[in-house]
This record gives sequence, C-alpha cells and structure tokens, in this order.
Amino acid sequence: MFSVEEIRKDFPMLDNKTMSGKPLVYLDNGATTFKPYSVIEAVTNYYTNQTCNAHRGDYQLAADVSAQYEEARDAVAKLIHCQSKEVVFTSGASMSLNLAAYGYGQKNLQKGDVILITEAEHASNVLPWFRVAEVTGAVVEYIPLTDEGRVTPENLKKALHDKVKIVAFAAVSNVLGYVNDVKELVRLAHEQGAKAVVDGAQAVPHMEVNVSEWDIDFLAFSAHKMCGPTGVGVLYGKYNLLEETDPFMLGGGANARFDMCGNVQLKHAPFKFEAGTPPIEGVLGLKAACEYIMSVGYENISRHEHELRTYLTDQIKKLDHVILYNPNAETGIVTFNVRKIFSQDVASYLGTKGICVRSGSHCAKILVNFLKTSDTVRASLYFYNTKEDCDALVEALKTTTIENCVGIFF
Repeated sequence: MFSVEEIRKDFPMLDNKTMSGKPLVYLDNGATTFKPYSVIEAVTNYYTNQTCNAHRGDYQLAADVSAQYEEARDAVAKLIHCQSKEVVFTSGASMSLNLAAYGYGQKNLQKGDVILITEAEHASNVLPWFRVAEVTGAVVEYIPLTDEGRVTPENLKKALHDKVKIVAFAAVSNVLGYVNDVKELVRLAHEQGAKAVVDGAQAVPHMEVNVSEWDIDFLAFSAHKMCGPTGVGVLYGKYNLLEETDPFMLGGGANARFDMCGNVQLKHAPFKFEAGTPPIEGVLGLKAACEYIMSVGYENISRHEHELRTYLTDQIKKLDHVILYNPNAETGIVTFNVRKIFSQDVASYLGTKGICVRSGSHCAKILVNFLKTSDTVRASLYFYNTKEDCDALVEALKTTTIENCVGIFF
C-alpha cells in the first residue's frame, strides 16, 4: 500500500532539512528530484567497493561491473517497455535530443524538408532542430497550440503536410504540465511519413511510458528528474533507426576496429554511441532509480500527484492576486504569477519561507509569446510531497506582496 509517510523516510533530503531557517518545502521537482537511499547506496557502493572501468577489464571485478552496467540497460528497458539494445546511455535528455537531431535528423533531412515542433518545447527540443535546419536547409514550422496551450491531434493534422519529416514534441509540457496524447500524435506523424521524437523528461518520472505500444521512434529522458543521479540519461530509439543514426562522439568502446588507412568499423547500437568511459556510477544509480520507481508503482505516483495538484490549485484559485496559467493540467506542475511582482522576486520571497520553486522562462523561451508574459513561477510536485507542503506554499503566497518582496533585498 502506498504511504507518503513511509516513502519520505527513503529520502535523506526530507529529513529535518531547513532553508532560510525554515523547514524545507521542496517544490522544484521539475528541475531535479531528491534521491532515495537505494540510489545513493548504488552510487557510493561503486566508489567504495567496485571502482573499475566497464567493458574494459578481463578480471572478475571488471566483469561484475560490466554485467551490472548492462543490467541497468535491462532495467530501463523494462521501465519503458522496449528491448535492451534500444537503450543508449547519454549525459541526459539534452544530449539525447541532440543525438537524435544531429545523428539522425541532420543525416536524413534535405533542403526544404520540414521539422515540426511546438511553441511549448524546452530549449533542448528546439535549439538542436534550429541548428539542423540551418545546416541542412530544412525549415522549422510549428504545431499551433490550443487556446489553453495544449498540443492536440487536431492541431497536428493542421500542421502536417508532405514536406514534414520530423515531428518533435514533449510528452508532458515542462511549463504547463499538460499530458499529450503521444500515441495518437505519433500515429499521425507516421501516417504522413515523418519520424516522431519525444521529449520524455517530464513524463517518464511521473507516468508509465510504453514506447512499443505508442510506436515512438526516439524518446529522451534524464535520470535526475526520476530520483536518479545527475549527468546520466537515456535515448531510446527503434533499433533500425539507431543503426541508421550516426554517433557524434567517437572513441574507445564505440568501435570494433580501425586501421592506419582510416577504415573504421563501429560497433552496433547501442554501443557505438557510448564512446569513452561512461558515467558508471550514474548508470548504476539510474538502475536503482528505475527499480525504486517500479516498486512504488506509476499508478500510485500518478494518483498521489493528481490529488496533491487538485488540492493545491483549489487553494490557489482562492487567491485573487495570483494568476494561475494551467488550472486544468493533469500533472503536478503548477505555473503561476503574483500580480505586479517579478517572478524571481516571488521565488526569492518564497525562499525566505523555506519554499523551493523555480522562476523564469523554464527554458521554454518561445512559450512567452503564447503566455503573454516573459516569466512565471513554477511549483512542481512529486510523489514524496504532502498536503502540508501545499499548505506552506499557499500560506506564503497570502503574504507575497510588493512590500514584502522588495523588503528581502534591502
């Protein structure tokens, strides 16, 4: 049975920590999440008892670490429902999206081809496509958002045409928190002959993602947003597409052989993408994170976050001086502003109350055109948050005034 009280015992960061002299209320899970003991122990155990390189040594310690490294690939495959050979370890979602853009997109796009993205995308799912378009002569076009800010199949249909070759979008918006109908969006892209690249950074930590059932071509996500270590992430790709994709980094471990004449034979996917010494401790920590999330269960995670989000937004709606931008979102992302106060000032004031939120554009700098504001405050919930955390935010917002915010700087 799911118990948030028992869950919280697994996270040392939740153990009587304070900020600005107040009990820590962490509501910035969209940026990164806390780590349970099992993940911390996996990382420290590698450094304490298992330090050696993976896929290099011919001694037992190296063989054991190499086996555990591949078991991590199996754990990720189980989490997102794919084959282990379709899991590429990267430095994070940003690297994964860059790899899909440069390794597959740049290789296959031609002048006049179209890359479809949305105004709501994170920079990591925009800037690589801008660069690929610049290099190849392709064109970036946009799927229109609904009045609420959603990406819908109906609007994708309006944007699709025979020049579209790539459709890139987030499964969950990192600013507005809407859950997109990934399966249907992918189906429509394929119907037009385009490949679908999905940013799963805000989805995989919170909901079950089935890449096989949804027929996704490429999926990117990070470990640190799902209770894992920083500096490691995943690119999933259909195996035939990974075989077509070029690595953009070469070195030891990625090649089968090469000679003085410049003849190079790369290994098959996923290994051709993992040149050099990998973040072994991070990958082992990711394995532990996958196992931890599966033990908690996506159904429990989604249900608890939805309950908290509903509770929090119901309270915020009562505050006349607070603008709520996504009252109907399905996830734990709650985006708002306090009238007439710069978002960073609001976040700094909340920080004096021990409350951690994020302010700014949240790396979605095109979305400002839709929101009609350059910056917002984002509170993002996770399954270890409580109603008491929500209450603390609401109580602090009640006293968030221009006078109080200015006062923290002078």
